[in-house]
Amino acid sequence: MKRALVLTLAATLGLTSAAGLGAFTATSASAASSVTIDLLSINDFHGRLSAEGVIAGAAVLAGAVNHYTALNPDTRLISAGDNIGASTFTSFIQQDKPTLDALNAMGLAASALGNHEFDRGRADIDGRVRTAAAFPYLAANLYDTATGRPAYDQFSISVIDGVRVGFIGAVTEQLPTLVSAGSLPGLEVRSIVPEVNAVADRLSDGDAANGEADVVVLLVHEGAATSGVGSSTDTSTFGRIVSGADANVDAIVSGHTHQSYTHTIPVPGWPAGLDRPVIQAGEYGETIGHLSVVVDGATHRPQAMTAELVPLTNPNKTPRFTPDPAVAGIVSAAEAYASVPGSVTVGTITADLNKARQSDGSDNRGGESTLGNFVADAQLEATADIGTQIALMNPGGLRVNLTYASSSAKDPDGNVTYSEANAVQPFASTLIALDLTGAQLKAVLEQQWQPTGGGRPFLKLGVSRGFQYLYDPTAPKGSRVLRMTLNGAALSATTTYRVVANKYLADGGDNFTSFTGGTNRSDTGRIDLDSMIGSFTKHPAVSPDLAQRAVGVHLGASAMGGFAPGDTVTMALSSLLFSGGEAPAGSVEVLYRGEVIGRSAIDPAVVDTTDEVGRATVTATLPGDGEAGGAVLTVRVPATRTSIDVPITVRAVAPLAASALTDGNAQNFGAVSITPAAAAAGTTVQVQVAGHEGRTVSVVGYAPQMPLTTGVVAGGRVGVRIPAGYSPGVHPVAVYAGDGSLIGWASVTVAARGRL
Repeated sequence: MKRALVLTLAATLGLTSAAGLGAFTATSASAASSVTIDLLSINDFHGRLSAEGVIAGAAVLAGAVNHYTALNPDTRLISAGDNIGASTFTSFIQQDKPTLDALNAMGLAASALGNHEFDRGRADIDGRVRTAAAFPYLAANLYDTATGRPAYDQFSISVIDGVRVGFIGAVTEQLPTLVSAGSLPGLEVRSIVPEVNAVADRLSDGDAANGEADVVVLLVHEGAATSGVGSSTDTSTFGRIVSGADANVDAIVSGHTHQSYTHTIPVPGWPAGLDRPVIQAGEYGETIGHLSVVVDGATHRPQAMTAELVPLTNPNKTPRFTPDPAVAGIVSAAEAYASVPGSVTVGTITADLNKARQSDGSDNRGGESTLGNFVADAQLEATADIGTQIALMNPGGLRVNLTYASSSAKDPDGNVTYSEANAVQPFASTLIALDLTGAQLKAVLEQQWQPTGGGRPFLKLGVSRGFQYLYDPTAPKGSRVLRMTLNGAALSATTTYRVVANKYLADGGDNFTSFTGGTNRSDTGRIDLDSMIGSFTKHPAVSPDLAQRAVGVHLGASAMGGFAPGDTVTMALSSLLFSGGEAPAGSVEVLYRGEVIGRSAIDPAVVDTTDEVGRATVTATLPGDGEAGGAVLTVRVPATRTSIDVPITVRAVAPLAASALTDGNAQNFGAVSITPAAAAAGTTVQVQVAGHEGRTVSVVGYAPQMPLTTGVVAGGRVGVRIPAGYSPGVHPVAVYAGDGSLIGWASVTVAARGRL
């Protein structure tokens, strides 16, 4: 390999300085008979032109390209898509033209098409965007339905120091569900693997007419659900891309899921020690991927490949690379243009409104969030005058947090500007109102669990205040939503409810296809961003609502037949906390008829990709005097004001068999006896229960029938107080196990006062 040879020769010649070694490296490629190509990659840049915290900004990104190019002229910048769309206000206000200008200036060599490139529709891509982009936008799996031919360039070739590097583009197969209906006229989205392999094979078949490539790099706008290697090698959509890409694909640069990873995956038939790099560089230009490919100078085949992720800022958030002056000028002009409309204050917040997070700090679109619920509240409020009752918000429509702390000395803490509000919802989507039955609404919620193999297994919808639901994460798919309520009243499967959502979601985006079955659909003419600004106008100081609107609960098989008075109920709870950095609550309570009957600590550990953060197991004992029929257990987290009811059935205590009462002189039946056998009303006797030590039992009196006590058998007995209202005579007493089965019965003689 070139790198090892260069180091050996440098040591022999005594070139110890960094400058000397760099100079020697640049001039020794042909002598070493190898070429090192450095490919710098971005994905999901989304128009992040300006520097903010760990987002380095376009000028520093260009500076990184300059840095690596100075070290090795055989350096190119590539992208896995979503360069534009869902952008910050600085780029959005000019329809992302400044971002395209910046990418042109830093010499972007090739880019895959991402789903957000289609935010303004196919016509915008085919006309304005591709005209403004000096680089090729690639998609091997998009076909024109009229011609049956590829709708876009499937690949491009860059000749780098005599080596032909082919870049193949592909876009997620979920594209039709990720854009508004009608955005893809005349486009067919085909499967990624067969289309990419067909192009890679043509580029590697020795036929110069096909545009041969020595090195083939796949730029795919699809990615793994997590940063772990298992998410790139499993049976998910992305896992199938990685395993299905044939041996002619040398490296995979991915995007779409905003994850950070560098994996090396073995490829059948490749030489030992040479594995395929699979990388994704996070989001927003916070990091760049650095793929180094060492190519044999004679055969032009890869000899070695390494990959790393390079942060563009230091730990103290200062730039690691010198900003490029030309790109800095583009950014400065865009900021100046956007500053006037963007600086207008629209409201204030008292604390952060956050998206959900995963354990590594990245976004978790599968978690309930204070920001998602707030946006849903705003959309409901903006359309309440036309009768909407419930608002739902997709997590992918939330692009940044609304943070309380200001990043500018000119902007006070808590102030929310127009540009900051736009950064949360940059799509300018209209709000759609439609009628859904309770059954259809349940089907929508069930579709939060996404189709098997998707890049994100779960997408959590934000829901408006007053709407709550229980779900069982362990239940079979399609049967997980247990109960929905609106302002405390249970929803009926057949009743129609007026629902509002942005057009993308209402059109069935993100696989929420049950929306398309709605009726009485109407375009409200109101815009999602305007609804947020209107909410700030009505509520100048907004605070995050820390109450969960969806809670997971699993009661187990024991709940199927209901619970008897005195039974122990074990509840596995989840989704009790937010994961966006909010202060965790310490405990959860379970109440029955207003009284706390169980309490447990909450585990605040973040659970990736789903909404299960905030887990607890609560064991509670029902009182022994519960009435039969429907009842509720209230799950309450006092610190966050989360409160949600879990319906249960309290079954009636089985009546004592009539045959067991025929012999009024018999003192016991089964494994039960009473000591003393005679006692005065108002005194305590010991009910002896054989074979049930340590178990909870219920003791019920008959003639008259009433629950007497529920207790744990200790020392073979349970103490029972004879009710003061018992008249003199023989009174049967029955003992039941926790499952309601009869253990046995005995009788106690109640004597007249003064006769014992």
